[in-house]
Amino acid sequence: MSGAATHRGTIFLEEAGVIRHEAHEGAQYVLRLRAPRCAAAATPGSFIHLTCGPGIPMRRPLSIMRSSPAEGWVEVLYKIVGHGLAELALRLPGETLSCLGPIGRGFAAHAERPRALMIGGGVGIPPMLFLAETLAAERRGRWKPLVLMGSELPFPFHTGASTIGVAGMPPGATACLQELEDLGVPNRLASLAGIQGCHAGYVSDLARIWLASLAPAQLAEVELFACGPGPMLEDVAALARERALPCQVSLEENMACAVGGCAGCTVLVQTPDGPAMKRICVDGPVFDAATVFTS
Repeated sequence: MSGAATHRGTIFLEEAGVIRHEAHEGAQYVLRLRAPRCAAAATPGSFIHLTCGPGIPMRRPLSIMRSSPAEGWVEVLYKIVGHGLAELALRLPGETLSCLGPIGRGFAAHAERPRALMIGGGVGIPPMLFLAETLAAERRGRWKPLVLMGSELPFPFHTGASTIGVAGMPPGATACLQELEDLGVPNRLASLAGIQGCHAGYVSDLARIWLASLAPAQLAEVELFACGPGPMLEDVAALARERALPCQVSLEENMACAVGGCAGCTVLVQTPDGPAMKRICVDGPVFDAATVFTS
């Protein structure tokens, strides 16, 4: 069955109104769109395929960072790379953009492993925020989340010094994203750019330090989730192998149709039936790390 048929009735085409469009340092932007059908169906790890402006025929895939079904909006974070996103950065509140979404298979947290360790790098941070806020909203006390985020650019969020203690963190790693802190979700930041309060290293190294501090019983409760640059995902997958932990990764790729028809975003995945080419857009973007990064 084609990807389009498999996902029929779950992907919506909407004329999405620009509600808010904020510019941040490092050519980073946070865009909020009124897209009620997409907002109602979005899940952590899903994405939208968005037109960028007049004269740009190809859409761009952008991970959903937040969704409000009640208010009918979705929010994305992007960094200008190429002329398409440069054009998107010019869009103003009140304008409309054609939005296709939500698309893709997202993350699935498992209750038997309540220590959800979420690792986001750069523009791979948004799905981690969406997942963390979703787990926090359950308010049933079973989840013990920790979010680690890395960037070599200033973080496009309100940051501060955390008041939530996290055992096993290096003493200098005190910076956090304030919105997660306010939700009671422990989180820490990493950067090689000398940002105050950040762990001075890669975010995957910060994860490795924390995991090494856990007792065997605590480690058995951990599940990893990651999104970010390829080298970061490879390192997280290696870390998962070292500790024999389940790990889900969200992959990024250029996309033409984003609904499984063109097969232009395939990745080699190990399946029970042998190696197979899977489409990142609809078979993913979330995959079991062990099936993608095998060594």
